[in-house]
Amino acid sequence: MVNSEPHHHHGHDHTDPPSDLALRVRALESLLVEKGLVDPAAIDALIDTYELQVGPRNGAKVVARAWSDPAFKHWLLEDATAAIASMGYSGLQGEHMKVVENTPQVHNLVVCTLCSCYPWPILGLPPIWYKSAPYRARAVADPRSVLKELGTELREDIEIRVWDSTSEVRYLVLPARPEGTEDWSDEELAALVTRNAMIGVETAKSPKDLERT
Repeated sequence: MVNSEPHHHHGHDHTDPPSDLALRVRALESLLVEKGLVDPAAIDALIDTYELQVGPRNGAKVVARAWSDPAFKHWLLEDATAAIASMGYSGLQGEHMKVVENTPQVHNLVVCTLCSCYPWPILGLPPIWYKSAPYRARAVADPRSVLKELGTELREDIEIRVWDSTSEVRYLVLPARPEGTEDWSDEELAALVTRNAMIGVETAKSPKDLERT
């Protein structure tokens, strides 16, 4: 099933830039590369940094604090925007946040069916697949299969709830805390939280996963 807040709709405040602006950016990038002013590898490295490292680390810190601080977790689930802002993560594309919690009975998955609305301040740049038409359609029509293809196989008795992000509300998944982390610090806990876990296409890493890396 697809969940969204009543009366929310997709307005013009989308994550994706307008097509004419996107074309201008690409043209400028091509020109700078052609003139030797910009190294394409440097651009790729910068995108990788903000897509996979800087942005998601903010969200990981939010999740880690929710795991270790029951009062903060309650606040996060009640008023995500304010709780997240209290940690210094707010701004454009993160003004209206809602956090949904994974439990032993429920697994949450985030999608944006009409564009690619995404909480930039805490997750960084959206991954390419999140913006793709196949993901946007199939995550709603057959979420269990999509999760399996991405490496996350859930028991049949676990309910999958699909949340549709819009320009008026952006969702963040609070993954289940891995077992064996009772005495871990927030910094150690944050290392278990991936961007994909906060979108809901995978679960948080286990302590054994860190040992293998």
